[in-house]
Amino acid sequence: MKRITAIVRPEKLEPLKEALFAAKVGGMTISQVNGCGSQHGWKEYYRGTEVLLNMVPKVKFELVVADDEVDGLVKVITETARTGNVGDGKIFVSPIDEVIRIRTDERGESAV
Repeated sequence: MKRITAIVRPEKLEPLKEALFAAKVGGMTISQVNGCGSQHGWKEYYRGTEVLLNMVPKVKFELVVADDEVDGLVKVITETARTGNVGDGKIFVSPIDEVIRIRTDERGESAV
């Protein structure tokens, strides 16, 4: 099993959620997060004072899926979330050693 973590623009929340449901994803966790990439923010002026805005609002999707589903879901995420501009986000894929359903004590892929 793998965990797919995608950090995307806030305006991609609904389109990406719908695309993942259409791809038959069993479940996902979505969080509102803040962060910065290599650009480290930008400067704006508020009432004549320069302000450094270095934490940008983003949306984080987390999915735990079978190994054979990863490539297809990464493709769905990239095609849906891509605008072609800086700040489109990142996708991280990492292994999951164990999943345990608390209610039934099921383990492994059946617990997902």
